[in-house]
Order: sequence, then structure tokens, then C-alpha cells
Amino acid sequence: MTSVPTPIPSRTQYVLEGIKHRILTGQLTPGQALVETELAAQFGVSKTPVREALKTLAGTGLVVMSQYKGVTVRMVDADMAREVYDVRLLLEPEALKRAVQRGASLDVAREALTRADAATDTAERSLANREFHRALYLPCGNPLLGRMLDEVRDQAALVSAVAWAASPSWEREAGEHREILRLALDGDADGAARALHAHIASFVQRAFPQAGLEQEGQE
Repeated sequence: MTSVPTPIPSRTQYVLEGIKHRILTGQLTPGQALVETELAAQFGVSKTPVREALKTLAGTGLVVMSQYKGVTVRMVDADMAREVYDVRLLLEPEALKRAVQRGASLDVAREALTRADAATDTAERSLANREFHRALYLPCGNPLLGRMLDEVRDQAALVSAVAWAASPSWEREAGEHREILRLALDGDADGAARALHAHIASFVQRAFPQAGLEQEGQE
């Protein structure tokens, strides 16, 4: 018999999404301790859903559990940035290329870009940018490829949150997003993939120059 995944209880899901949002929007910073009793009081739940939510977040790489330090938001350094963005460079441009080649709708990406441009705060803009990138790779026609990129999505957003806190570069990235989408909507699969590759690589190199990402595939 094949096992059926156990659904996450609603309270755990509520806490999970709440903590994740705080991490990815910079309200909880890398290295900050996450105390079960404090979080339980803030979310108005018992410690059980908090504990389960933190275990799930540890599995996605957003928090770290230590026998001595307890639970903390994952620290971001050049090694982490290189690992996460290397995966994105290998997979995300190819996924976009396939999405364009198969004529997939990019309406969701266009809507996310509009929300990002109209955002009034960092949190709203960050979440819209995440949705923009996901809307580019998700319709690639290979669900496994989409899930693999989803697995590094939160960690990539954590890297971005740290980089933006140190040196905001929204306008430059917004311009790059518009160009990527323009090429994709024009049906230029190779051009869109190259532009996306350059966008991903240049961001992490500006934020973490010591990460040393490979530039293969760029013109």
C-alpha cells in the first residue's frame, strides 16, 4: 500500500505560515532565537503547533535546530548563497525556457510583477517578487522540476531578505524582471532564459561577491 501524506493541522499551518512570513520579510533575522513559549503566546496557540511548525521549517532550511542553542533563524553567508543560487542557475532558466517553448500562460507572472511595482513596503514587494519567479518556472511542463525549485524557494528568499536589508536594489531588479517577462511574452525562449540566468547570477554576486558562482552560459 502507498502511504498518504498526513495533512498538517490547521493551527500548525497557521503558525508555520506566520513564522515563515516573518523570516522572509526580515521581521525575524538570521541567528535570532525562536522560543516556543514566546511564539505560542504571540500566535495564541499551545506549544505543540509551534514545535511542529519549527520542525517543518527546519526541513525547508529556514531554521536550524541545535541541542545547545535551541532553534534559530538560519544564518546567511556566502556558502549558503552559493549553494542555493547554484541550484537556481542550473534549473530555473531551463524551466522558463520550457514554459515559453510550450506556449504556457504567463499571466500570473505579469500580475505578480504589477503587484511588486505597486508595493508600498518591503514585505509586500518581496512576496510579489517570489511569486513572479515561481510563475515563470511552474508552467514548465515538468512537475518534478517545479517541485525541486520550490524546495529552494524559501532559502533563496532568505538570502534576498538579507541582501536587501544591507543594500536595497529593487529598482534594478524590477527592470530586469520586466525585460525577462518581455522576452518570454515575445516567445524568445533562449533570450528569456539567458536574461533570467544573468539576473540570478548578478544578484547574488552583488550581495555575496565571495560566493564565486560560475558564469557559464552567459553572454
